[in-house]
Amino acid sequence: MLSIASSIAEQLQHLQSSAKTDRVLVQQVASGLAEGSYDEKWPIQLVELMNASHNAMRLAVSPNELDARREIYTICCILRGILLFNSLHYLEAISTLDHAIIIAGAPGRLDIVLHIIREIQSNLLHESLLKTVNLSVRPSDHAPKAMVDTVPSISPPSFLSFQSKFSKSPFVLRNYAHDWPAMQGRPWRSVAYLRSVAGPGRVVPVEIGHDYRSETWKQKIMPWDDFLSTLDFEDQPVSDPAGDMLYLAQHDLTAQFPSLRDDINVPDYVYASLTSSEYLKYRQPLNDDNILFNTWLGPEGTMSPAHTLDIELNQPLVQVVGHKSIWLAPPSASPFMYPISDTTERHRNVDLNEDQLMGNTSKVDVFADASDYSNFPDFKEKVVPISMTARLGPGDVLFFPPGWWHAMRSETTSFSFSMWF
Repeated sequence: MLSIASSIAEQLQHLQSSAKTDRVLVQQVASGLAEGSYDEKWPIQLVELMNASHNAMRLAVSPNELDARREIYTICCILRGILLFNSLHYLEAISTLDHAIIIAGAPGRLDIVLHIIREIQSNLLHESLLKTVNLSVRPSDHAPKAMVDTVPSISPPSFLSFQSKFSKSPFVLRNYAHDWPAMQGRPWRSVAYLRSVAGPGRVVPVEIGHDYRSETWKQKIMPWDDFLSTLDFEDQPVSDPAGDMLYLAQHDLTAQFPSLRDDINVPDYVYASLTSSEYLKYRQPLNDDNILFNTWLGPEGTMSPAHTLDIELNQPLVQVVGHKSIWLAPPSASPFMYPISDTTERHRNVDLNEDQLMGNTSKVDVFADASDYSNFPDFKEKVVPISMTARLGPGDVLFFPPGWWHAMRSETTSFSFSMWF
């Protein structure tokens, strides 16, 4: 831990922070830790700087300013994590380090954060966790009543055929991922396996409520083990979940728990060049992979209402666990989708400290019966005839192009994995 603090202290000489006082504080703490000293003011000062940096991320007016604030936040989390580790507050230390990943993405320091977490976990006395892949979990035969599938199911196309033809409209590859490790020897349908890959003390961001358009919807960061305990898995039956509906949505668990990435076989299709003049807002992700990975885990009834992305991306979705209903409509439906465009209609994500504007989200409940569309006549007349639906089961892969409206509803405990490119 001292060598990590010393390395950070050296790196801080080159930190491009917009606030000199921020750099002075983290430099002081890092240098002090490297020398084995301690000041009782440091934990409080680091928390104050973390909170200020988090708020500044929301208000950043340029990418450079945002990157600087993310870096400061990450460094504060690392230093506070080391302080908590030194004072034997192991679980709080792990939680603090996870915040660096969840809130800031730990830019340039993800490997360091994960290394420290593993070091701290090795000092925890805890019950043995499953490390083998020989888990007594069998695929469930339960499948909800099927909706009408109007999204075409096709055989896997060649790479060139996908790039030139099939990428222009939605399709489903049935059972495409059936032999992936996540479906077989390292099953994501096992709560025991999901606990084992994380280890103790981890925290994750979750949504509270089944629909983010609701006034009561909010977000929080909570222990991974506590979240998993609310879900109905084959090795953890939960017949009547109590409390609020919780949903881990649009979060890259594979960044927090890297071994999960080994459970996924990324299809070659995501490396296709699909730029088109039709998608004026298309921007290729600028991370190392040029792919944005996200995971979606929640109970029956969790829903993403009809919406589009702010930046147009191609969107393969792999259904790993359970069943999910899908609704799609082409970009031409946009004038008739009744978006929530009023800037006063927003939500405060209390714990994540972000405002959620919803100009890209529809007021229409697209999974409702058609008789409920009386308040949305244009939607009923113009959109319903051109919309598409599908029901995904374990191993199915959905693809749809940029700009498409989409809504999803979990019909059972559902674990999905998306690869935006």
